[in-house]
Amino acid sequence: RLNMNNASAATNLPEPPSTISTDTSFFGHPRGLATLFFTEMWERWGYYGMRALLILFMTATVADGGLGFDVAKAGAIYAMYTSLVYFANLPGGWVADRILGQRKSVLYGGIVITLGHFTMAIPGMATFYLGLVLIIFGTGMLKPNISVMVGQMYSETDIRRDSGFSIFYMGINLGAFIAPLVTGYLGEKVDWHMGFAAAGVGMALGVLQYLIGGKYLGNAGRVSASAEEQSESKALLFKVLGGLIVAIGAVTALAMTGVIQVSEEGISNAYGIMLLVTVAGFFTWLFTRPYWSADERKRLYVIAVLFVAAAVFWSFFEQAGSSLNLFADDFTNRTLPGWFPFVNGEFPASWFQSVNALFIIALAPLFAWLWVYLAKRKKEPSSPGKFVFGLLFVGLGFVVMAFAAMMSQAGAKVSPNWLILTYLLHTIGELSLSPVGLSAMTKLAPTRVVSLMMGVWFLAASVGNFMGGFLVRFYETLALPVLFGIMAAFAIAVSVVLALMVRPIRNMMVGTKH
Repeated sequence: RLNMNNASAATNLPEPPSTISTDTSFFGHPRGLATLFFTEMWERWGYYGMRALLILFMTATVADGGLGFDVAKAGAIYAMYTSLVYFANLPGGWVADRILGQRKSVLYGGIVITLGHFTMAIPGMATFYLGLVLIIFGTGMLKPNISVMVGQMYSETDIRRDSGFSIFYMGINLGAFIAPLVTGYLGEKVDWHMGFAAAGVGMALGVLQYLIGGKYLGNAGRVSASAEEQSESKALLFKVLGGLIVAIGAVTALAMTGVIQVSEEGISNAYGIMLLVTVAGFFTWLFTRPYWSADERKRLYVIAVLFVAAAVFWSFFEQAGSSLNLFADDFTNRTLPGWFPFVNGEFPASWFQSVNALFIIALAPLFAWLWVYLAKRKKEPSSPGKFVFGLLFVGLGFVVMAFAAMMSQAGAKVSPNWLILTYLLHTIGELSLSPVGLSAMTKLAPTRVVSLMMGVWFLAASVGNFMGGFLVRFYETLALPVLFGIMAAFAIAVSVVLALMVRPIRNMMVGTKH
């Protein structure tokens, strides 16, 4: 999950002309932090609440209220959706910087997300796809900008700054923990569309309290671009949007007339190619710039290596919402005692989506203490070293799942402890890689492209989410012990390769704290 990364990014951004640095009305922190805390909590409520249901809803039979898609088709849609949610952070951040400012971007993004969830609550194929598109655009507007505003609550020298982000981070995970329990129950036990509506209600509450609490935000999130820059940027934005509308209209017309055949898998594959071309083009452009010094160019190579490692990590970590979610539904014993209320003997598969957030809340303070403890004794792993641990533990999680899948081949459903252990290992991997990822990017980036490197982290997540969604297409075509075994072997192999590269990578991290 990139929430902690967003917080880290904001610490490197300039503060607005006037910040709230003396306000202590929210547990010793600025009152505006409470507004942003609850806005993000409800946004994560909506995102993780809906995501917990998404692939289950798509693969459920029509008789059970689902869409009746096979796993390959559902995986293609899931891949593109989860990838675009993070890819949209790049234009969302640009629009905030150049046109709207962070404050309006968060508000408009929250409204669009709310509309998306409620649109998905209306039965119908058209409303399903429209809802996903609205959530993508809304998240792109809200997610990268709300963390920036948290940073603007404090002066650069305010000692409460890191503590404030820790509070904000706990709010994120609180929403991610509670939401699947509510939306999962409503969606799986009552009606799928009630689950989507519950996600919308949460985001609506977030928008409402954001409006009410906006007076406490001071100058945070105000437009910083000049009138001339805003005008030029609006003109460019309208051109791009116009081009997209024409392109989509042309493809739709060709599909409706039968000239071309359009399918969800085909669109997802085309998007994957576009994403690959974008990444290749970006790094080609980056490395061919003539103005890098020798040391800067070395650090750019390190960024490229960490980008690949992060994309691989997220491709396996994000199986939580896809293949692991399906495994929970198909092969996991979810029986509860008869006295347990509401669930009628078997709890929803989507409830497992709360486990990671619970482990994050429990373990994040421990990891924060651990790194400080090791640093004082000069034994703290370097940033690439921590990436090695992240990949290793996500791989070990799939070793566990390979054994669970072998046991399920006998026909009996397996203990939920297999999934819980997997999520524990994955959380350890996340805490080893995620909090340091964007920090490493910004430390390594040449000064003139620091903001751009923040976008690189979102791009890595976008690539990883697409790869992860692509892998779930093999859920029904490969034996699950083989599929999970391949994932485990690949993740561990990448961790070994990266471990062998740690020393040369550290030598290339010139002028940074490793």
